[in-house]
Amino acid sequence: MRVNCEGCAGCCVDWRPVAPGSPDHERRGPRRPLDDAYNLVPLTRDEVRGFLDDGLGDALVPRLWHDDAGTATGSVTVDGVDLAALDGRPAFFVGLRTPPKPVAPFDLDRTWLRTCTFLDPETLQCRIHGDERYPAECADYPGHNLVLGVETECERVEATHGDPGERLVDAEPPPGQRGLLLGSHAVGAKVFAYPDPDELTGVIHRLRRGEENPADRARFVAVAAASAPGTLAVDDARREAAREAALAADSWAGRAIDEWTAAAAGPGEPAGEAPTGDEVEVDRGAPRTPGWAAVRAASDADDPANADADAPGPGRQDGRADERDGPAGGNG
Repeated sequence: MRVNCEGCAGCCVDWRPVAPGSPDHERRGPRRPLDDAYNLVPLTRDEVRGFLDDGLGDALVPRLWHDDAGTATGSVTVDGVDLAALDGRPAFFVGLRTPPKPVAPFDLDRTWLRTCTFLDPETLQCRIHGDERYPAECADYPGHNLVLGVETECERVEATHGDPGERLVDAEPPPGQRGLLLGSHAVGAKVFAYPDPDELTGVIHRLRRGEENPADRARFVAVAAASAPGTLAVDDARREAAREAALAADSWAGRAIDEWTAAAAGPGEPAGEAPTGDEVEVDRGAPRTPGWAAVRAASDADDPANADADAPGPGRQDGRADERDGPAGGNG
């Protein structure tokens, strides 16, 4: 597997406003997300705990799903919405928030598009790439897609803003692909179940409108952090401690989200006069990214045969596989 990520970040950016036909692979089948985020990164329980430990709980957000047709695991109705559920408990992911940022992927002019919280809007590189907090889902992308034989975001970008093989340079699945959690193996590890549906009255309404507040997000983050892989069990003491940690978070990421949101025009609108990532993020403590010249130099040093080739992204610059598309492992 080899990918060329420079100038792309298609898996980190909601590029539907600049894409003819608006690809929407996450909204096929009977389980549609309540939210309108694109390419949400699902985190494992241990990753959620790590973000909380680092004071980044304000960078996390839940995803729940409509249950349009009923499933073997049943559904539960909250705020008039039929939700996908596990044993009567609303199922959910915890992912990374996607604020609007001024970005210029695919050689476009700077444009307001929703992106991953950790995407540097200038270099289009992940600020936590290679860090202990870098999600496994991102590091492995698009390996899971290749193993499952489903379309990658690289190929979707190529179909609209490029040529075949420009982004997905080598489509051979990597050996020993890790982290592919499907079905019951995902329960309590990546797919979580909220134990008290009645507590979500009003919350589901806000989530559908994209108007959730910190307390809404914290309640789901807390359940995820307190879950036990392979079961629906939730540790009450750990849940309360995690909820308090999420509510107390005041990170550069959370503060930058607030500023980007206040500054942004509509999705797809010009962003030529927008502030820079240094002004909004680095000045608040965000780590800098190396830039693509440094990536190319490192790649050439590792393999001189790459010297005249398109520079590949280092592993993956923040992506995710299509196992994320549903509460029990995906619609593909």
